[in-house]
Order: sequence, then structure tokens, then C-alpha cells
Amino acid sequence: MVLEPILCPACQSSDMVKHGTSKEGKQRYKCRNSQCSRSTFIHQYSYRGYLPEVKQQIADMAVNGSGIRDAARVLGISPTTVMEELKKVSALNAS
Repeated sequence: MVLEPILCPACQSSDMVKHGTSKEGKQRYKCRNSQCSRSTFIHQYSYRGYLPEVKQQIADMAVNGSGIRDAARVLGISPTTVMEELKKVSALNAS
């Protein structure tokens, strides 16, 4: 049996505790680092739209002029997910 250390995706800390389960039955974790910007996360997402790499690709494709439907088709996610992520990115840039 191999134990894989769980690292926080925001601060890379290994100080984690289990924090219940999601509706799909996935294990939820909580970061104990007080300076961490992210409190809970799921280690293995079942939907690709939640992955940080996909979120970055959405922003990159938007900067390069790809449309919402085009980005959704290429990344294999919903156009609604693309729109919501672009709204979040534009709100962060406006502040």
C-alpha cells in the first residue's frame, strides 16, 4: 500500500485534514495553513471544468481570441462553465 501525500493546490502545504465528502462521494480536504487563500478542496474532481489547468486554458484561449463555444468544444466542458470562469477572471482584473 502506497500513501500519497495530499498537497493544497493553493499553498502547497501538506498540513491537511479530511473535511467530509461531496455529493458525488468524493473526499473533501481542508487546509490548516492560516495564510492559505483556499479553505477546502477535492483531490480528484469528476468534472474537468473544475481543474485549475482547465481554468487557466480558458483564460489563455480568451486572450487569444477564441470564442466561448470554441473553447468549450476544445476543452470538453460546458459553454456555461466557460462563461462563468471568464466572468470571475474579469471581476478579479477589474478590482
